[in-house]
Amino acid sequence: MPVTTATEDRTMDRIAEVSRNTNETKIRVRVNLDGTGQAKLATGIGFFDHMLDQVARHGLIDLEVSCEGDLHIDGHHTVEDVGITLGQAVAQAVGDKKGITRYGHSYVPLDEALSRVVVDFSGRPGLHQHIPFTAGMIGQLDTQLVFEFFQGFVNHALVSLHIDNLKGVNAHHQCETVFKAFGRALRMALTPDPRSAGVIPSTKGSL
Repeated sequence: MPVTTATEDRTMDRIAEVSRNTNETKIRVRVNLDGTGQAKLATGIGFFDHMLDQVARHGLIDLEVSCEGDLHIDGHHTVEDVGITLGQAVAQAVGDKKGITRYGHSYVPLDEALSRVVVDFSGRPGLHQHIPFTAGMIGQLDTQLVFEFFQGFVNHALVSLHIDNLKGVNAHHQCETVFKAFGRALRMALTPDPRSAGVIPSTKGSL
């Protein structure tokens, strides 16, 4: 499973680009963690693009994702592998994590739906997800694949992530609140803490 990476100088900018090519997907992801929320997205799954746009916009992350996947089979490989590649890019861009806030959380409502996301850039992958989706499909996105996306991201960004949809009747609203809250939680965790400039936020001295 070949992975090629190209990163830019991050002494000033937290930017990374990752390409991941397999027999199932060909993906390129570019992130700027200190962006303005601009996004260029082409995964072949419209609603998935819409959710990634929420992450960029609410996380203030500039995000480019292009994916050629085996959608003639289903969306599984595309969604999972985008999660993996995004996780790799975020891990590269954040670097040694000196001076970041480390923890982030957000509650986001949308009409009747409400979701909470909490993230820790701990260096240890862990995912808890509870989203009782009321529909199996949202547009062309199988709702089961939301877990696969976040699992891929967690495993490669090396974060602990807790996702809970607390209320919701409309599956579109449920999913959108999750991705918006995820973006907001990332934004908080990745924001530099002026009181801990140059310090790794851990008693272990590394994350």
